Amino acid sequence: MSEQSKNQTVLVTGGAGYVGSVLVPKMLDKGYRVKVLDLYMYGDHVLDAVKSNPNLEQIKGDIRDRALLEKVIPGCDSVIHLACISNDPSFELDPTLGKSINYDAFFDLVEVSKKSKVGRFIYASSSSVYGIKEEENVTEDLALEPLTDYSKYKALCEDVLLKAQSPDFTTVIIRPATVCGYSPRLRLDLTVNILTNHAVNNGKITVFGGEQKRPNIHIEDMADVYLHLLELPDEKVAGKVFNAGYENHKVGEIAEMVRHVVGEDKIEIVTTPTDDNRSYHISSEKIKRELGFEPKHTIEDAIRDLHDAFNDNKIPDSMNDIRYYNIKTMQKINLK
Repeated sequence: MSEQSKNQTVLVTGGAGYVGSVLVPKMLDKGYRVKVLDLYMYGDHVLDAVKSNPNLEQIKGDIRDRALLEKVIPGCDSVIHLACISNDPSFELDPTLGKSINYDAFFDLVEVSKKSKVGRFIYASSSSVYGIKEEENVTEDLALEPLTDYSKYKALCEDVLLKAQSPDFTTVIIRPATVCGYSPRLRLDLTVNILTNHAVNNGKITVFGGEQKRPNIHIEDMADVYLHLLELPDEKVAGKVFNAGYENHKVGEIAEMVRHVVGEDKIEIVTTPTDDNRSYHISSEKIKRELGFEPKHTIEDAIRDLHDAFNDNKIPDSMNDIRYYNIKTMQKINLK
């Protein structure tokens, strides 16, 4: 147990989500007390492996409920805010809902955290806030030019949080690339995960375009970033913004990696034209230089982990079960 984690209580909003369900067990291993606040839209089972841990409290609830926040946040030393409607298509299903969760609720969350004497607030923004840049290396000091409502509200929340920064309320913003790899709350609607699913279960990968760059980060590294941000001294992170990506690969290159891992002789790659030529590439030099964070896993590792999970029957009915697909689940439960 690290010195830092002794007696520390951390609230993780969205702790039963794709990244949260990998992060929370790691935090418990480190000796943190963890409160998870989540709607559990993708099932109550995702934290079953650690549910009997006495340092874990699971709270099923909505971050838009201020009275609930006022009950849950006091006593927390830090907040890691992951909860959101988490991609463009899911957001566009119901933009009013998306705004209420991703933006409107953020004001209360920050205000109640500050009032409750939370010492550190870590916010999961997105590397999509940059929009499309010509620069080869997209660094944290470039202007934000979000192209969608999802990324626009991520950028607006950054402003809200940076204004709240004070000597006794340390705020830090992370802009992750697309996350990939296996999780107990698996998403199969993310580039690497989609391609692996199709390779394993259809023997065929369809690549739309292929020249677009997509920055990715392995889910284990993503969870480690949050742990790292919890443990560093205030002066290292206060009021700062960091990209967290790793490999900037073209979609066509990712497809080749998947074919290599799953079995080159068995997998066909079909390339079709696309009108979606969004190409993103981000630099993660700052987090390495200033915080000493370097990833330990690769995209190929993520593909391998998924491939193993398919072989071990950990991902049943991966083409049809809606729990793997954010937008299908959102449509089914009709959250308001």
